[in-house]
Amino acid sequence: MATETTIHSDLAIPPGEFLAEVIESMGMTKSDLAQRMGRPASKLSPIFKGEKAITPDTALQLEKVLGVPAHLWLGLESEYRLTLARQQGDVETQRLKQESRLVTRYCYSQLANLGVVAKTTKPLDKVRELHRFFGVASLDVIPGVRQFEPAYRQASAARKRRSPEALASWIRLGEVRASQLPCSRFDKSALRDSLDKIRSLTRRDPAESMPELTELLSASGVAFVVIPHFNGTGVHGATFRLGRDAAALVMTNRGAWADIFWFSLFHEVGHLLLHDGRAAILEADDADPAEAEREAQADAFASDALIASASYRTFAAAADFSPAAIVSFAKEMGIDPGIVVGRLQHDRLLDHAWHNGLRTRYTLTSAP
Repeated sequence: MATETTIHSDLAIPPGEFLAEVIESMGMTKSDLAQRMGRPASKLSPIFKGEKAITPDTALQLEKVLGVPAHLWLGLESEYRLTLARQQGDVETQRLKQESRLVTRYCYSQLANLGVVAKTTKPLDKVRELHRFFGVASLDVIPGVRQFEPAYRQASAARKRRSPEALASWIRLGEVRASQLPCSRFDKSALRDSLDKIRSLTRRDPAESMPELTELLSASGVAFVVIPHFNGTGVHGATFRLGRDAAALVMTNRGAWADIFWFSLFHEVGHLLLHDGRAAILEADDADPAEAEREAQADAFASDALIASASYRTFAAAADFSPAAIVSFAKEMGIDPGIVVGRLQHDRLLDHAWHNGLRTRYTLTSAP
């Protein structure tokens, strides 16, 4: 049984080159051909260069003028376009193969388990899924995207203890989840007005307080989401703008003391109220030194928003840090006693081993 083997050329030769040879052999110029076809010479120039395809109508005209069958012109055109497609496909495949080395760094398995990228074993498909997830044409451009630049600065500041790719994935997941929430237009005044209500939530069980916190922030134009912790990130939270109208406040769900959670939350609120926040601002234990002033401002805001500075100074000056005194002061401030303990420990007025029974741990559930 005979088999037919088709050999394809690797060279993409536009049919316009063959056309130029034909008219030259006939002693005809390009202008002559245009006149005989009843077309402006400028309309034929892209065909000679391979920039414009030979259509069936053009092929029939060439058949009449040059005597070369129309199907030959169409065949040349088809072969040229197929060769171009093969070349482009080869280049794309090679590019995807090069990018596949980055798949693991971008926490693909964790993203797949969360359902934001497809579960697949094919490396090239994983790269395509990450393109879709990040909204980029190449993984190599992510460091230059404004939304993800802070991830690379943060990782650099942490001296390689953090993964910029993991941070970028965490930010993007927060952006995706936050954009799915209904949210009012961002309003700084409304956010400031809600601070007392938000502070009062510190005394309640997170199963009750988190839904109410989400509603309060949403009414101020802030989409609040809790998402899983990614290894290699080391961040507590982040803020950034969602388009022109809303803002996002993203917190991690890794196990943490309740007082640390609330301090981090108010820290992020401080960024939203005090700073531009159009690009992502990440809160970590060792922030970028270049942003130390901004971080200090957010820390001061969180401290004062949770415990009024004057009241705290008076309480600290009395130096009565017994459990009863802490509980009484916390009740007066309308906050959870653990927040007072955490503040005293942070300020080294209380040993870190003392009164931790007044502190609680949160196990927060991330959004589905």
